[in-house]
Amino acid sequence: MDGFAAQLTESELEYLQKLPDVISIRPDRQVQIHTTYSYNFLGLNSATQNGWYQSGFGRGTIIGVLDTGVWPESPSFNDHGMPPIPRKWKGICQSGQAFNSSNCNRKLIGARYFTKGHLAVSPSRIPEYLSPRDSSGHGTHTSSTAGGVPVPMASVLGYAEGVARGMAPGAHIAMYKVCWFNGCYNSDIMAAMDVAIRDGVDILSLSLGGFPVPLFDDSIAIGSFRAMEHGISVICAAGNNGPSEMSVANEAPWINTVGASTLDRNFPAIVHMGNGQILYGESMYPMNKVLSIGKELELVYLTDADTESQFCLRGSLPRDKVQGKMVVCDRGVNGRAEKGQVVKEAGGAAMILANTVINLEEDSVDVHILPATLVGFDESVTLKAYINSTMRPLARIEFGGTVIGKSRAPAVARFSARGPSFTNPSILKPDVIAPGVNIIAAWPQNLGPTGLAEDTRRVNFSVMSGTSMSCPHVSGISALIHSAHPRWTPAAIKSAIMTTAEVTDHTGRPILDEDKPAGAFALGAGHVNPQRALNPGLIYDIRPNDYINHLCSIGYTRSEIFSITHRNVSCNDIMKMNRGFSLNYPSISVMFKHGMRRNVFIRRVTNVGSANSIYSVEVVAPEGVKVIVRPKRLVFKQINQSLGYKVWFISRKNVGKGGDMMNFAEGSLTWIHSQNGSYRVRSPIVVTWK
Repeated sequence: MDGFAAQLTESELEYLQKLPDVISIRPDRQVQIHTTYSYNFLGLNSATQNGWYQSGFGRGTIIGVLDTGVWPESPSFNDHGMPPIPRKWKGICQSGQAFNSSNCNRKLIGARYFTKGHLAVSPSRIPEYLSPRDSSGHGTHTSSTAGGVPVPMASVLGYAEGVARGMAPGAHIAMYKVCWFNGCYNSDIMAAMDVAIRDGVDILSLSLGGFPVPLFDDSIAIGSFRAMEHGISVICAAGNNGPSEMSVANEAPWINTVGASTLDRNFPAIVHMGNGQILYGESMYPMNKVLSIGKELELVYLTDADTESQFCLRGSLPRDKVQGKMVVCDRGVNGRAEKGQVVKEAGGAAMILANTVINLEEDSVDVHILPATLVGFDESVTLKAYINSTMRPLARIEFGGTVIGKSRAPAVARFSARGPSFTNPSILKPDVIAPGVNIIAAWPQNLGPTGLAEDTRRVNFSVMSGTSMSCPHVSGISALIHSAHPRWTPAAIKSAIMTTAEVTDHTGRPILDEDKPAGAFALGAGHVNPQRALNPGLIYDIRPNDYINHLCSIGYTRSEIFSITHRNVSCNDIMKMNRGFSLNYPSISVMFKHGMRRNVFIRRVTNVGSANSIYSVEVVAPEGVKVIVRPKRLVFKQINQSLGYKVWFISRKNVGKGGDMMNFAEGSLTWIHSQNGSYRVRSPIVVTWK
């Protein structure tokens, strides 16, 4: 990348902006960081000849992770049985505080840290390891999710016992520490991406991001364009600002943007109230099941003084009111586990964490520091009504351990960011969803499972939730595909993941978003299926020049395109040469603006299945739209042959101003192999009337 980071005064900024050779100046913005079972849930297990065997477990592929650092002593980064470091690798193991070159091995092959952007904003000493070593746990968790080796008898203080392993256990990992306690700065992120490209990574995994901004002002989009040009797949978290519409971040079409889904694994912690009612909750507090069915405790929910008490903020709970009692704390403002510490410090004996209308039934669990459980919003309403109905409300918590297979899954996580894309609605985002709720992965050995300074317990694994956890699942799956198909482009790898994604859950019914079927703005193309993604049949490929044509087609100016690509192009010339251009994206987003009745899309698919293959199209037309596909059959004579098709979308609705006409409709277009029905290459369709 061509550019630099600098501290400028206002007058220096104004002077530089006037220079003809200065393309753009962007403020250094701050962004935030957004298992024992998930690989099995996704159909990867060592008992069958599956995707792990087809891809060699990801051997030879290098996953670069931009995050909070890594705890190299974790058993997930043991290099026993790992292949040699690839010859192309040019990275280093950077020494620093409590970290030296001997901390790297054939699994963790590189580690660096980046501080200049952080120190420019916060010149005081960084209160954590000034090295690639992880102080918060986030980077250790994400990197082991992507590529951790198998660790038998893993658990979190007895919960979720099993073999922990990443999606690509044979892949190599390189850590680029760009995030510190107060966030991650774009200058450090871009510096790390630049170095990672030169180091020789194959996959870049970024479980971080902010709010959607135009691509020419988005450092991650600009850095990832360079990575894509060098054949590197970039996978990013969609963000945790759901369920709000247009909240999805990392929207560039050359990025694989990943939302979050649930697993069918639960950790029940049931509340038995004194009136005989039972409330369902979840917790990973390590308490023996028999001991947990103990005496009832008095319930207290403090709402009289101020809102700080009901949220259990530090210093807000009077000891004389909570001593020895079970305290109800509303969720929000401070951390979930931190509330338990506040209750404990005030003398409370237990806690019920109550979801509010913001969280509804979302169930992110914690390894609480005292007996505690999280209940959903409906249960919290019942709980508070009981507390208000009697002079001495009582309750006890029954911890039920680990339960698998009793709930519908996957479902869309409530916090998962939603589309449509704020800056580019012509591309459907997010691209896919993947497990991101209550994910168990590696953890620093000097940190308690809650991450709180007061937590003196020590573990090798802990639980986290967020699209930060979804992202490395797809990074690992991308590594598997890269190992199986090393010549595929990043767009081909993303296409394979998108067109084979599932839109039904494990019961065969539609994936849910809360209590209704999930839409494409929550699901993207669907829930990842690594087994099918390794052998997709057809792929939609995109070359770097195609993305430039796309930027021209959506109205970006020459200078804006130059900011992203550092290519000086004439959009007038490009659009004359590419009349009717549409980006060869695996999903289809159709926009009917006022007065429009017809839209035409051109797509091109490449046969990566078997020679002499015939595919027929199946269309589920969005409501209010007629869809015509020509041709209806694609006949491939050989592997790697490409064929094109056109899709006409004709609006049956009169697009007028105002009125109560719906804004969106959804459908799908699927190419089905005539001999092998397992090849189903599906593209979601979203139609928008503006």
